[in-house]
Amino acid sequence: MDKQEKLRRYLKGLGRLAVAFSGGVDSAYLLKTAHDVLGNSCAALTVRAVTFPPRELDEAAAFCKSEGIKQYFIDMDVFGIDGFAQNPKNRCYICKTAMLKKMRDKADELGIEHIAEGTNKDDEGDYRPGLAAVAEQGIISPLREMGMTKAEIRQYSAALGLYSSNKPSFACLATRFEYGQRINAEDLGRITAAEEFLTGLDLTQVRVRLHGDMARIEVLPTQFTLLCENAQRICGRLTELGFSHITMDLAGYGAGGNLT
Repeated sequence: MDKQEKLRRYLKGLGRLAVAFSGGVDSAYLLKTAHDVLGNSCAALTVRAVTFPPRELDEAAAFCKSEGIKQYFIDMDVFGIDGFAQNPKNRCYICKTAMLKKMRDKADELGIEHIAEGTNKDDEGDYRPGLAAVAEQGIISPLREMGMTKAEIRQYSAALGLYSSNKPSFACLATRFEYGQRINAEDLGRITAAEEFLTGLDLTQVRVRLHGDMARIEVLPTQFTLLCENAQRICGRLTELGFSHITMDLAGYGAGGNLT
C-alpha cells in the first residue's frame, strides 16, 4: 500500500476532521485529500492575523471556494499573546499554542473531535518549537505520520492539479525578525510590502529579514542575477518603506534564517 492510500484510509477512520489550513503546499494537499475522503465531514480552519499576508489568505479562501470546502476564519490578535512581541526564541511555541487553542475552541463549537495540521517528515530535522505546541494540544500530523516528504507532497499535489504544487515555501512573517528584536505592526507591514514588491519582480522564494532598520534579502542562488539586475529599483522601493540599509545575503534563501 502506498503512502497516499495509507493516508486516505487513516483520514477516513477519523470520521469528522478540521484541517489547520494556511494555503501552503502541505496543508493544501492534506485538506484536498481529507475533503475527497470525508466530504462535508471535513472543514478548514484558517487563522487571520497580521503575521500572514493578505495574498495568502485570499489564496486559501479561493481554494476552499473552488473545492466546495467549508472554511472558518479565526481572527487572532497576535499582539494580545503574552510574550509574542518580545520575540523570545520560543516565540513560535507561544504563538502556535495560542492559535491552536483558538482552533480547538472552534472545532469544539462545530462538534469536531480531531484537528490535523500539515507538518511533513522533513520538518523533523528543523528547529521548530511550534511542533511541541502541536503535540501538547493534541493536534495530529497525518503527513508526518505517513512519512511523506516535501518532495513527495509536491509530486502528489501536481498529480491532483493543485495550485500549490510548485508554490514557494512560506513561513509566518514573525520569522523575519531576529530573536530578541521586538515585533511591531509597522515593521510587519514594511516586510509584507517589501516581499510583495520583490515577488512582483519574478523573484520566487523570497525573505526580507529585519535587523534593526536593515533589510537582508534572501533569494535562491539561481536568482542572484535577477536580484542584482533590479538592485536600483529594489533599493528605491525599500528605502521608501523606511529601510536604511538594504543587503543581499550571499548564502541565499534558507529556512530558519532569522536564527543567526
